[in-house]
Amino acid sequence: MIDMGREVTLEFIRVTEAAALKASRWMGRGDKEAADQAAVDAMRGMLDLVSIRGTIIIGEGEKDKAPMLYIGEKVGGGGLRDPKVDIAVDPIDGTTLTSKGLPNAIAVIAVGNQGTLASFPSYYVDKIAVGPRAKGSIDINDSVQANLERVAKAYNARTRELTAIVLDRPRHSEIIDQVRETGARIKLISDGDVAGAIATAMEDSGVNILFGIGGAPEAVLAAAALKCLGGEMQVKIWPRDDEEHQKILDMGYSEKDFERVYGTEDMVKGDSIIFCATGITGGDFLPGVRYEGNVAITHSVAMRAKTTTVRYVTAHHHLDIKTIPSRTEAREVEI
Repeated sequence: MIDMGREVTLEFIRVTEAAALKASRWMGRGDKEAADQAAVDAMRGMLDLVSIRGTIIIGEGEKDKAPMLYIGEKVGGGGLRDPKVDIAVDPIDGTTLTSKGLPNAIAVIAVGNQGTLASFPSYYVDKIAVGPRAKGSIDINDSVQANLERVAKAYNARTRELTAIVLDRPRHSEIIDQVRETGARIKLISDGDVAGAIATAMEDSGVNILFGIGGAPEAVLAAAALKCLGGEMQVKIWPRDDEEHQKILDMGYSEKDFERVYGTEDMVKGDSIIFCATGITGGDFLPGVRYEGNVAITHSVAMRAKTTTVRYVTAHHHLDIKTIPSRTEAREVEI
């Protein structure tokens, strides 16, 4: 097993910083595609500078639909002695949030030794997640009430003192009703369920558990963070319709795989995991990019599963001299 070491963690922070800086220029401008493209280009350019031989396991999509950071793409410096690693990226977790200037958009990357990060055949998965205090208390196959009761016991609290975080989607109406029936509180979010899942493991977030169906790529990224923080996530494949269900079967999966529960260790194996994120619009998890004259200020977090260290980084970027490599333009560009 290769230990990527402490020094490379800062390199991955620079990757998410670059994505956040470029995306922040599109905050509130109503163009989520442009914001995403700017973040992808910046992240891809910065990855070229990192001393790794990386493969994108989770990215912007298949090669024919994503010109950069597509699944299977090779990234990094590529030196013969550089470690081979799996990479999961979400240049913007919350493109709609960014385009509307709403809180909680972040740029995210997770990295692990080759063979450590999983991927799913479906675009969505059913999720449940908790922080370290409630680890071992959840069962995705059990009822909402039963899960809340066990989590309440883990917190030495009453159910009505808990807060569940749920994506505000029509498909979650039943979950929302069940949570309300227990007396627990609910925090509905419009997007950004990576930050939502991580919130369950942050002591000052006020969130205790995440329920609901969300993106499969986001599940793996959140699992990487929860692995570093000592939390837990369980997911199940959730096909959107009969066509996707059949497509998954045609890929070699069986009906039993739709009932399989994937835990944190199934999604992120071993202790080589590094997770980094930088705030774009700011929110409960991280402050967003702030501009003060010719200086941009970013706030990032870096986590390592091996040491369970959580490190917060505030950086001041001088815009009159700082540039970012652009793959699209094949040159260094201003922020």
